[in-house]
Amino acid sequence: MVSFLQIGNLSKRFGDLVLFEDLYLGVAQGQKTGLIARNGAGKTTLLNIIGGKESADEGDVVFRSNLRVGYLEQSPSYPNELTVLQACFYSQNDTVRLIADYEAALLSDDHAAIEKLLPRMENEKAWNYEQKAKMILSQLKIKDFDQKVETLSGGQIKRVALANILILEPELILLDEPTNHLDLEMIEWLEDYLKRSTISLLMVTHDRYFLDEVCNEIIELENRQLFSYKGNYSYYLSKRSERLEATQAAIDHANNLMRKELEWMRRQPQARATKAKYRIDAFYELEKKAKQRQDDKNVSLNMKASYIGSKIFEASHVSKSFGDIRIVDDFNYTFSRYEKLGIVGDNGTGKSTFIKMLIGDLAPDSGCFDVGETVRFGYYSQDGLQFDEKMKVIDVVRDIAEYVTLGNGKSLSVSQFLNHFLFAPEKQHSFVYKLSGGEKRRLYLCTVLMRNPNFLVLDEPTNDLDIATLNVLEEYLTDFKGCVIVVSHDRYFMDKVVDHILVFHGNADVQDYPGNYTQYRLWKAASLSSSSSSSEVQSASAGKTNYRNPSEKKKLSFKEQKELESLEKEIPALEAEKKNIEDQLNSGTLSISDLNQKSVRIGELIKEIDGKSARWIELSD
Repeated sequence: MVSFLQIGNLSKRFGDLVLFEDLYLGVAQGQKTGLIARNGAGKTTLLNIIGGKESADEGDVVFRSNLRVGYLEQSPSYPNELTVLQACFYSQNDTVRLIADYEAALLSDDHAAIEKLLPRMENEKAWNYEQKAKMILSQLKIKDFDQKVETLSGGQIKRVALANILILEPELILLDEPTNHLDLEMIEWLEDYLKRSTISLLMVTHDRYFLDEVCNEIIELENRQLFSYKGNYSYYLSKRSERLEATQAAIDHANNLMRKELEWMRRQPQARATKAKYRIDAFYELEKKAKQRQDDKNVSLNMKASYIGSKIFEASHVSKSFGDIRIVDDFNYTFSRYEKLGIVGDNGTGKSTFIKMLIGDLAPDSGCFDVGETVRFGYYSQDGLQFDEKMKVIDVVRDIAEYVTLGNGKSLSVSQFLNHFLFAPEKQHSFVYKLSGGEKRRLYLCTVLMRNPNFLVLDEPTNDLDIATLNVLEEYLTDFKGCVIVVSHDRYFMDKVVDHILVFHGNADVQDYPGNYTQYRLWKAASLSSSSSSSEVQSASAGKTNYRNPSEKKKLSFKEQKELESLEKEIPALEAEKKNIEDQLNSGTLSISDLNQKSVRIGELIKEIDGKSARWIELSD
């Protein structure tokens, strides 16, 4: 197997903080690797070093010669003056440079350069790049190709950057949280695209279904070391459990030996001079091993929920729109006690707007939300809490309360409470600006839960949280003695937490489905299949003349037959014209104006031939 990337002896420190040291990692052709680690362990830093955005303190990053590499950063940026389509080609990719060289040759009337570049343009299919760019942008729900980058949201820029990577087809892609800012439909499209692609991957993501479907290797960064698992996420879970059990057994065995060796080492001093040096050295190695401990701490979220009465909230004839965009129209809903509701839908269908109306941040155009008197909302916004970056972590929490009440009636000091959230004492007294993105989200979650709400409203809570924190948050929400509404694109999270969902289809179409997300998707697929099948077969009451055996071809109408005959003449004629223009372009005898005209025409022909060929296949079948 061809090696695409080799990392050796890699180390990175920030002052006294050692992120990782002596890391060794390889990515081969066809390998799709997921990188897993806790927040703050250095996942993004590692990708930045590999992608050339940061330098390592020690070690080497070596790519195969002439390898095409793409890097999707967590927060990409482009010059403001670019349009969406221009940003998609903002790259030093060989094909993009080829297109630029060809355009420069046309402008300078350099016939020799044009003649040399034309075969490469044809071989690398550079004519089709713009068409491909528009297709991928459409899949990512970006339709205005001339929109300026400076007017895009952070999520839209991330999607443009993703399109940029996919269009240029690098051999190896580095992806940092690729599913953030994508709705469920986009995630499933990207998942299918990467599964079918031969592109090699090294990616960081918390989306466990995505890891399971796309990756064939999982690498875990833990205790400054890398552990490799040759399989998908499900395989990783089982093998990691075995590794932890084996490690704990080795530690227990070392502790038993340690007691015997310690007794030997403590014998009177005069005997020590005669002790074998190899046994003394072995003792200290054993002592080091015995002092190891499993760093498998989890966030403890055993928080007390305030009492909640039988009346939660009622939505009565609620309507909301922004101009021509309708969010809900005459919406009615009664929320029951201890209900756990998931909200899904494409971006822009109104999920966050609905949440803001519920908690009172936004007024509906008509109707109302009648909220029970005992309800205490805990709202986790997808925008996050705007912390004072110069404050210390412990002071952020202290501003809310000095003590936190747990579910068992006990109280914790702020420092003890932060320890439960994996903020060690040195981290508690560190400034907020030194935290990673995931650690800031964890701190934000901490500030929401410590207020002991009885109704949690979580808008995209999974963004930037590590998998360990997500696992415990899922367990906490499952056992939470209160109400929960979750807006999330994380399918794994939704399946574990919610018992039914509201699906926002857009244009005020809101569907209530009694099940989790996967059950809804299976039901939807079955419904579409059933609908397709029923449209194929005519009703028996319509008589025998309307019945068609599925194995027989559908008889074409007179108009369709004429269209098919016409296509069978048009397509060869277009193919011949295309071949003729290709010969002229390769001849090197055309003027600049003719070259421009022929280049435009060949692009039109390719599009026209594709369209007519697709229609011919449809009619022929």
